[in-house]
Formats: sequence, structure tokens, C-alpha cells
Amino acid sequence: MKPFPQSIRLSFSAAAHQATAIDNLSLNPHDLFEFTSGRWIYNDELRRAERRNSFNVEGLLQLAAESVKRSLDEIVRFEKLAEGGFNRVFLITMRDGFRPVARIPYSITTPKFFAVASEVATLAFLRGYGLPVAEPYGYSPTTENSAGTEYIFLQYLEGISFSSVFYTMDEGEIISVLRQIAELERKFMSINFPAGESLYFTEDLKYIKAAGVPTHDEDFSVGPETSSPLWSGRRGLLDVDRGPYATFEEALARGAEKEKAYLQKFGRPLHPFQRIRRPAYEYQEQSPSDHIENLERYLNIVPSLVHKPEDSNRARVLNRFCIRHPDIQPNNIIVSRSPDTNSYRVVGLIDWQHAAILPLSLQAGFTPNMDNYGDTGWDPTQPPSLPENFDALDKAAQESEMIDYRHRLLHYYYIKSMEELNYHHYCAMMEPMGMLRRRLFYHARSAWDGETLDLKVALIEAAQKWEALSETKGEPCPLAFDPEDVRKTEELEAEVADLDGLFKRFQGAIGFGAEGRVPTERYEESLAFCKKLKEDGLLKIEDEEVRAQIIAHWPFDNMDERDYI
Repeated sequence: MKPFPQSIRLSFSAAAHQATAIDNLSLNPHDLFEFTSGRWIYNDELRRAERRNSFNVEGLLQLAAESVKRSLDEIVRFEKLAEGGFNRVFLITMRDGFRPVARIPYSITTPKFFAVASEVATLAFLRGYGLPVAEPYGYSPTTENSAGTEYIFLQYLEGISFSSVFYTMDEGEIISVLRQIAELERKFMSINFPAGESLYFTEDLKYIKAAGVPTHDEDFSVGPETSSPLWSGRRGLLDVDRGPYATFEEALARGAEKEKAYLQKFGRPLHPFQRIRRPAYEYQEQSPSDHIENLERYLNIVPSLVHKPEDSNRARVLNRFCIRHPDIQPNNIIVSRSPDTNSYRVVGLIDWQHAAILPLSLQAGFTPNMDNYGDTGWDPTQPPSLPENFDALDKAAQESEMIDYRHRLLHYYYIKSMEELNYHHYCAMMEPMGMLRRRLFYHARSAWDGETLDLKVALIEAAQKWEALSETKGEPCPLAFDPEDVRKTEELEAEVADLDGLFKRFQGAIGFGAEGRVPTERYEESLAFCKKLKEDGLLKIEDEEVRAQIIAHWPFDNMDERDYI
């Protein structure tokens, strides 16, 4: 693998540049610095403030031009391309048609230095293996530059997202794309690493005096992980071990140890953050001590979650550290239609921020928007098909059936492609206790939001399936739950599931996405709908105490989130 070009290295204290005027670009500061792709039906001002980030436009464009050995006066257009979950993306157009991309993190994105530095190093590392990811041209993981912001300059991958053509593709085209993804994932996941978590340029870790484990290429090292749950809010103030992780056991434990340390220092009783669930808890605040107890239970079983015997070929495969894209899903898959073959070719995978190096056993499985396990209307072990009476259905019913059919195709042929082209990943996906092991891992490291239910349910299941999970016959289970406690937990789980279902029905009726986000043009209409929904619901409640609780905890009103960070 070739070393990454020295030209990408940027001084963390770059001097201000003398630049020509950019007035002719007709820039709109509001569009550049503010989130304009949507609004939120609750806590709208907070969500927009989290995504606000102003910067020196002329300084940024000067740096962008220099990163590709151009001059500022060659830039003829600067426009916002997209707004994602953590970054605002801009397209820069040069006079000759060359188009690099600038990515700038939101003010809320954490941890900025590690997230920016790791993504650039990850892209550079993977390109060294000839893999289709964007070429990074320049970056700064600090604000100490003439733009006054962290940034990454990247190659613009020419093509369209898989999601934009997914509903117009035929079955063969979808299968072809999924087979290409399986082959790419096999290449990514076949690269061996000496330790776990995020990848960096070795010199970046030296600059901030962070621990790192060199890879086979001395330009790159494995360092601290960048996942949000380890850094969000006051968690970033904690002096805890965030990697690199030398063993599977360390990878399993550190996130839970972080959350336990956070709760011991900052924890206080809280209502569940998801207000739709609060009736299941009788509107009572929940103690952090309950979650600490379950974190301790989890930490007690961590040694037993490592695959055994560790010197067996199966365990070596499942325990091996490997890298994977953090969110393989249609929006992040860029395809291009070949004029010669009239077929779609995967030209790249975008959005590698927060990519992790973890044991294959923890990496395996579907990422969001790819699985279809929630669909109970089909057998996922069989190829999906449209209903026999499809042609007799009305247009709306046909559209609904076609959407279900395509999502089933995505699920089924992703697994089939893995079985044929990335067999180790397929085995890890199909490993009987794999899903439970991953649930335990992710629930234990997640930021506590006033509930311990998900972790406790997983721990109860672990106790019930202990021999299979621990992979050691006769090993005593350190988990013990009172039968009455199990019964109450199961009742709470069922009630919470019903309330989550109610929330999804509200979501469908109102048409909002994550955190209550709606398209800007439907914002006022959605607010009015929520107001009427609340008024109509309260008319049916005669008990004044119940009415007061519903008003105080209505899921679509603004709320104070400060205690949850």
C-alpha cells in the first residue's frame, strides 16, 4: 500500500491567507450557516442551534483551492449540497468543471477532532487498498485555520444514491448492486488490524498525545473511538479509556465502564427521555442506580461473551478486529449507470464518519435501513414475491405492496449475497447468539436516557440462554433475576412496545422523521396538526390528574433536555 501523499497534511495553525473578493458568488449566509432542510415539531430552536456553524467563507474557499493546487479566482460556484446527521456538505465548482466537496461538522458534532481526523485517515487508508471511497484533498480537525472551522475537502463521487433509484430498479438490478456491496464489504472486512477502535494518521495522534497502536503501515495507527455515546454531553469530560482496545474483552467493556462512570458522577433521577413511554412508568422518574446495577451485571459477564475456545478457527474469525462502514444503507451507496451495459455499478460508499474497528462478531449484521425484521408478513428465509392478486389491487394498494416487496428484496438478497461473497460475515450474522451479544454490547454503552429496560431485557435473555451464550458447558451463570422481577419487566416491555407502536402511528399521521423533523414547507401545517391532536385527545380525558400528566408529558411539545446530556 502506498503511503498517503504528504500534500494532504495541514498545519493546525494555518496562517490567514490574502484572498480575492468572492462577492460574485452571490452567497447567502443564512443558507450556508443554518440548517434549512427541515424543521422540528418540538424543540425546533434547539435542533437548529445544534446544527448552526458559521465560518469564514473566503478563508474556507482559499483553503479548498489550495488543497487541489488551484487559485481562489478559479472558484465560480459554492453551494450547499446536503445536510446530514453530523455535517453540512458544500459543493465547490471550478471554472473548468472540477468539483470538490467541503464537509463542515455541526456545532453539536462530537468529538470533532477525532471524528474529522479519523474519517480522513480511514478514507486514505482504504484508498490505499484500491477501494471506492472519496479521495480526501485536505482537512483540519481544529478551528485554528483561516476558515475558523473544522473541515474536510473531498472528491465528489459522480453518480446518484442507490436510494434515489431503488424504487425504479427491477429485481435483477437490485440484486446486482447488493452483490457488489457484498464484495466490497468482503474486501473492507478482510483487512486485519492489531487493535480496535478508530483509525488515524499516526502524526495526528502524536500531535494531541493520544494513545495509538501502529498498523502494518506506520503512517496509520488505531486510536480512540469516535462513537457519539462515548463523548456526548458531559461524557466528554470524563477521563475514561476510549481505546485503542487490545482485546475483544476490552472492546466489550469500555463503553459500559464509561456509562457507569458518567452515572456515578452526573447521574440523577430522570423521566424517560421518550415521553411517549412515560405512562408505562406511571410518570415517575427513574433512578440511575437501576442502570448502574444492570451495567455491573453486564460487566460481570463480559469475559463470557468472548468466543471460545479462543485458539479455534471459528473463534479467531469472530474475535478478529476488522473495519466496516458505519452505516451501509441505500443513501450512502453511490451508483452509476453504465451506458455500455445499461447496468448499475457501485462507484463509492460515502459518509465514513465514526467508522469503527471492532471484532467481526460485533460488526456483523444489518445496519439501519437495510433489515426488514419488523415485517411479519413474509418468511425472510424465502425469496419474496408480490401477492397473486397484485394486478387486481387498486393503485394505492399496489404501491404499498411494491414498497414492502422491495424492502424484502433488500433484506433477503443482502443475506444471500453475503452467504456467497462474504462468508465470514454471513457466519457472524447467522451465529445463534450473535444478535443477543450485539444487543448487550450496544445497550450497555448507550447513553442513559432515563430507562434501563433494553439492557435489562437483554440481560434476562442472557441468563435464560447462558450455556449457548457463554459457549462453555457447565460455566455457572453470574446473572440472577427474581421471577417476580422478570414478570414485571416483561409486562413493562410489552407496555412500552404498545406505546412505541402508538408513537409510530402518530409519526405516520403527522409525517415526521428523527427527533420530530418535518420538511420546512410542512412545518406550520404539522404544528397545527399536533395541536389539534392534543386538543382532541384531552377532550376524551375526564380525570383531571390524568389530564395534567398528559399535558405535562405531551410528546410533541418542547421540553428541557439539559438533564439528559
